[in-house]
Amino acid sequence: MNKKQKKMLIRIIVAAILVVAFSLLPIEGYVKFGLFMIPYLVIGYDILKKAGKGIMNRQVFDENFLMAVATMGAILLGDYKEGVSVMLFYQIGELFQSYAVGKSRRNISDLMDIRPDYANIEKDGKLEQVDPDEVEIGSIIVVQPGEKVPIDGIVVEGSSTLNTSALTGESVPQDAKCGDEIVSGCINMSGVLKIQTTKEFGESTVSKILDLVENASSQKSKSENFISKFAKYYTPAVCYGAVALAVLPPLVRMLFMGLSPEWGDWIYRALTFLVISCPCALVISIPLSFFAGIGGASKAGVLVKGSNYLETLSQTKYVVFDKTGTMTQGVFEVSGVHHNEMEEEKLLEYAVLAECSSSHPISKSLQKAYGKEIDRSRVTDMEEISGNGVTAKVDGVSVAAGNEKLMEKLGIEFVACSHVGTVVHMAVDGKYAGHILISDTLKPHAKQAIKELKKCGVKKTIMLTGDRKNVADYVAKDLGIQEVYSELLPGDKVSKVEALLANKTEKEKLAFVGDGINDAPVLSRADVGIAMGAMGSDAAIEAADIVLMDDDPLKIATAIHIARKCIRIVYENIYFAIGIKLICLLLGALGIANMWMAIFADVGVMVIAVLNAIRALFVKKYEM
Repeated sequence: MNKKQKKMLIRIIVAAILVVAFSLLPIEGYVKFGLFMIPYLVIGYDILKKAGKGIMNRQVFDENFLMAVATMGAILLGDYKEGVSVMLFYQIGELFQSYAVGKSRRNISDLMDIRPDYANIEKDGKLEQVDPDEVEIGSIIVVQPGEKVPIDGIVVEGSSTLNTSALTGESVPQDAKCGDEIVSGCINMSGVLKIQTTKEFGESTVSKILDLVENASSQKSKSENFISKFAKYYTPAVCYGAVALAVLPPLVRMLFMGLSPEWGDWIYRALTFLVISCPCALVISIPLSFFAGIGGASKAGVLVKGSNYLETLSQTKYVVFDKTGTMTQGVFEVSGVHHNEMEEEKLLEYAVLAECSSSHPISKSLQKAYGKEIDRSRVTDMEEISGNGVTAKVDGVSVAAGNEKLMEKLGIEFVACSHVGTVVHMAVDGKYAGHILISDTLKPHAKQAIKELKKCGVKKTIMLTGDRKNVADYVAKDLGIQEVYSELLPGDKVSKVEALLANKTEKEKLAFVGDGINDAPVLSRADVGIAMGAMGSDAAIEAADIVLMDDDPLKIATAIHIARKCIRIVYENIYFAIGIKLICLLLGALGIANMWMAIFADVGVMVIAVLNAIRALFVKKYEM
C-alpha cells in the first residue's frame, strides 16, 4: 500500500469503530444526528469536496455527486446508520479498486522494468556513471555483470550471457561475444562487456519499447469509447429518474388516488436508486481489463500499441506473412556458384563489391562467404534498382547483380537455376557470368505457428514475397500456408493486401506480419500490422501496431489468445455489471431493495469486475 491508501484504511477503521460505538448508545434526536455526522465526515469529506467541485465546474453528474446526494438524503431522513454505512462501504470499494489498479500497474512496471538509470563510461582507468541521454553514438560503454544494457550497440570486447526475458518473455539466456549486436534492456549476467553504441538513447530499443507501453492507453478501443459515451448519458438519466421516482408516485397517490403521499418512503427509494445506479464498475473495470491485457501481452514478449489493436486482433481471420526474416531465418548462406565463366572467388568478389552498400540479408550472406575486408573505393556508379538488384562499376568494369528481372531489363540472356533458393544472377562487362545460389532456412517454430493459427480459427493464411516463384511455392507448401504470391515489389504487396481487404467482411480482420523496410507500407495498410521486433527494421516497428520482441512467429497465436481472453473479460464485465444494475434498479424502484442491496449493486459489483479484469494480466504459455 502507498501512503494515500494507508491513510484511507485508517479513515475506514476509525469510521467503522465510531459507527458501531454510536449504534450501541441510547441516543436520539439532534445528539444522534451530531454524533453520526462525525464518522460520516471522517469517511466522506473527500467525496463531498469532489461533488462540490463538480457542481462548481458544471460537471454535476458523476459518482461523487450520486454518492453525496444518496448518503446525505438518507441521513436527513433519519437513517443515520445506513447513510454512513453506504459511504463507508463505497470508500472500502474505492480503496480495493485503487489497490488492485496499483498492483496491476506495478506488475506491468516490473515486467517492463528495463529502463537503465545510468551508463558506464571508462575515463582514466575508472568507470564513471553518466546519464544514458548524454552518451553519443560511437562511444564505448562498459556493462558489468548484473547491470542492464543501457543503449543498443556492438560488443567490441568481452563475452557474456544475456537475460532477455523482459524484452522477449523468454527465460533462456542468450550468448553475447565480440562482434555481436545487442539491444538495450537486456541484463548482463556474467562477463564484463565493452559495447560501442550504434544509436542514441532516445532511439534505442529500450526507449522505443517504453514509449510504446506508456502511450498504449491513448489508443482507445470501441468498447472503451462505448463505456465513456454510455456513462455520459447514463448518469444524468438515472439522476432524473431518481427525481421522478421521489416526486411522481407521491403526487399520483395524493392527487388521483386519494391516498397518503408517503414522501419519506419514495424519497428513500429514490436515494437507493441513486446508490445502485453508480456506474463505477463499468468505468473502472473496462479500461483496467485492456490495461491488464496489454500488460499480460508485454509479459509474453508481445508489445501492443493500444487497446484498439487488441480488440482488432481478437477478430483476426486472415493472416498475411512476409517470407524472408518473418517465416524464415533471414540468415542466408551461399550454397553454390553455377554456370560461371570465371573463378568462383572472383565472381563472388564482384558480387560482394557491387552489393557492399546494401543492408539486405543477401548482401550480408555474400560478404560472409567472401570473408575478406571490402575496399569500397573500388566501387563507383552504384545504383540500387528496387525489386531487381544493383548495378555498379568495380575497378571500372560494369557489374550487375540481381534477379531474373534485372537480367531481362539489361537485355542479358541468363541461365535459370533448378535448385530451390535465392539466385543472384551476375553480369560482368555486359555479359552473363553465372549465378550464385543462396539458401535460407525456416524459423524453428514456423510450421507450428501456422498450425496454431488454424486452431485459433484463422480462416486463411497467405504469404507475399518478392522471392522467386519456385522458392516461394516450396516454402509455402512446407509450412502449410494456403495461398502464396511471389515476385512482388513493395507496391504489389500493398495491392494484394487491399484486394484481400476488399473480399472479406467488416467483422473479419486481416493481420500482416513482416520485418523489413519494404513491409512498412503493408503493415500500415492492414487492419492490424505485426512486426518482428528483435531483427526487424525500425521503419517496420514504427509502422506496426503490434511488435513481437523475439521474432518468433508462434507468438502471433499467443497474441491472438491474449486478445480474445481480454475481450472476453471485457464483455463479461459489461454484461455482469449492466445486468446486476438493471435488476437492482428495478428492485429499488419497487421498494424491495434497501440501501444494503444498493451497496452490493455498487461496491460489490465493482470489486468483482475489477478482480475479473485483473485476470487479463496472467498469460499462460501457448508454446508446445
